[in-house]
Amino acid sequence: MAPTRDADPIEATAFVRAALQVLEGKWTLPILWQLRQGPQRYGDLRRLIPEISDKVLTQRLRDLERDGLVLRQVTPARPPQVSYRFSDHGRTLVPVIQSLCAWGLQHGGRQGRLD
Repeated sequence: MAPTRDADPIEATAFVRAALQVLEGKWTLPILWQLRQGPQRYGDLRRLIPEISDKVLTQRLRDLERDGLVLRQVTPARPPQVSYRFSDHGRTLVPVIQSLCAWGLQHGGRQGRLD
């Protein structure tokens, strides 16, 4: 259910807070940004986001899996291969993430910096 223009502002703010709770954290969006391209193995995510520690990457992936945004797949091999991909629900975030990126680029340009 999408809020309308006439939605109660307190209720609408609660919806925004709920979304931000899922996306909070320094590393959540970079992980989701990488997953938008398709399934990624743990080691690939680690290489694509070199600043993240193993502990934090593991925790963020567990959180995203718990929230129903990411699916974890274990392929039987020696050693087992683990990959992550968006769930159908998680894939609905891709346009949101792309819009945030575009807005951030525009905003950074207005501020004369990109941090």
